[in-house]
Amino acid sequence: MMCLPASPPALRTCLRLGLLVLLCLGIGQAQEKKEVKSKAGEKASLPCCHEIPSSESLHKYRVYWQKNVTDVVLAYSEGKVISQHERYQNRTEMDPRNLTLWISPLEILDNGSYQCVVQRNSVLVCSGSVILSVTADFSKPNITAEVSADSCELTEMVITCSSHGGFPKARLSGALNNVSMEWNASWVSESSFSPYNVTGKRVLNVTKDVTITCSVEYSGFATSTSLLLKKTNNCVVPPAPPPYNVITASIIIVITFILAITLAARYLPRHVCSRCCKHQDSVEEGVKEHTKAPMISKVTAETSSV
Repeated sequence: MMCLPASPPALRTCLRLGLLVLLCLGIGQAQEKKEVKSKAGEKASLPCCHEIPSSESLHKYRVYWQKNVTDVVLAYSEGKVISQHERYQNRTEMDPRNLTLWISPLEILDNGSYQCVVQRNSVLVCSGSVILSVTADFSKPNITAEVSADSCELTEMVITCSSHGGFPKARLSGALNNVSMEWNASWVSESSFSPYNVTGKRVLNVTKDVTITCSVEYSGFATSTSLLLKKTNNCVVPPAPPPYNVITASIIIVITFILAITLAARYLPRHVCSRCCKHQDSVEEGVKEHTKAPMISKVTAETSSV
């Protein structure tokens, strides 16, 4: 199919129609789709299905690199660029020998299926497809803990894990002291080909110091972070009150002890006093008898002398 010189829009339409015809004719020669994985901001190399022999040059070939069948990324004819998509301006190059397409720097919107169609002297040489998967790294997860309730027994915490700027949609996972746990996760993105922000929440009742881990997994990549959660209130738990029977027995013992002391204080002094008085009377009687005996002897002596 030949296109006469025309304005750029008409030329683009003509190229698209020609590519559709070539693809239909070359279905039998189409090769198995390959996949190229790269990250946003890096350089991707998309292989073509044909390599020009060293005895020939690009001038004898027409090469079309297109995306999703209809969008012409880059087209060569007679060794010169004849079409290039505006999104790929200043971001694409093609190797003149093996027809590899280089895209740099990569964008998330570059995700998709690409076709390389090679024609020589208006005859289809080959058509091959390659899938480009572009990923964008998520930021290192950020874990925060907010105390919602506190007591001597436990501390209730609201744990939040967040990461942003990644592609494609990630899976959020976690672990508590190396034991797997799930997050209540939510994702935000402006469109299906825009970076994602992911946030996970979890309410935990912490009774002792524990380590929590948050991981973000996407397209074979992963990033994670850990945080030590400390129980904030380490107050001493008051002892349990003694049983009712123990209290009753203790009261009875105390009352009995008080009564014993009262009775002792009331009756013991009288008993001691009575014993002291009896002892004093016996002493006085002994003294009287002792003084009485000499007097009787004196009177007897006087009588004798008379």
